[in-house]
Amino acid sequence: MNAKVKIARLSILSNSLLILMKLAAGILSGSVSIISEAIHSSMDLVAAIIAYFSVKVSDNPPDSRHPYGHGKIENISGVIEAILIFIAAIWIIVEAIKKLLGEKIELDAIAVGSAVMLVSAIVNYIVSKKLYKVAIETNSVALEADALHLKTDVYTSLGVAVGLGLIMVTKINWLDPLVAILVALFIIRESYQLLTKAFTPLLDTAWGENEILQLEGTLRNMDVNYHDLRTRVAGNYKFIDLHIQIPEDVSVGNAHQYCDRIEDELTKTHENLTVTIHVEPT
Repeated sequence: MNAKVKIARLSILSNSLLILMKLAAGILSGSVSIISEAIHSSMDLVAAIIAYFSVKVSDNPPDSRHPYGHGKIENISGVIEAILIFIAAIWIIVEAIKKLLGEKIELDAIAVGSAVMLVSAIVNYIVSKKLYKVAIETNSVALEADALHLKTDVYTSLGVAVGLGLIMVTKINWLDPLVAILVALFIIRESYQLLTKAFTPLLDTAWGENEILQLEGTLRNMDVNYHDLRTRVAGNYKFIDLHIQIPEDVSVGNAHQYCDRIEDELTKTHENLTVTIHVEPT
């Protein structure tokens, strides 16, 4: 089992345990902000499950139906995760507004709820760091999205814990749904960032500016006479195609060896890279 699959399984396990803790604390205390965090973690769990299956599929080799591989499944999973997060945030806001405009807000066992939020923040911080490390090492969009979820959960859990602490000090119970709304707004911001990051590669967007500059520098160092350079990304896979010019008296065999040297040099600095070269006479 590769590192991506292992860390995705860890995310599923941690989210499952935290959902049970938050639901228990939310029901015991009657806190809508804790319940909102349980819903947030439920969306994180769904996202973790999607990420788990997407990283398993994305590493499958190309086949007759998918000759360019399965890398974009990670981007699709990221889009689905972002939509789920947005829906959860809207639901939280609706329920919090109902609480503000509705019946008198009664809270119990606030200290227990605050402690659960602190434990949740610590667990999610540890797991998100591990997820992000593997995401960077493997260039996995799905794992990076999952890490972003949990990182946001750290902030929202701490926010709820602080809100509950203020309620214990001030005895102002309407702070609870207000904190829930603030948490939801933070989640909406997260979903937008994730949607942008995951959806853009589906349109075959070019590499980032710094990556292209590095690529062009490598080609210049090899004295490659090139034009029509194009780049794109699919999940954790990268693609380049370009036209190069060589003297017309160079044999086909030598031209092929020259292209191989270019590919070898480019793949040293870019993992999971596919290079397509069109040769033209000078």
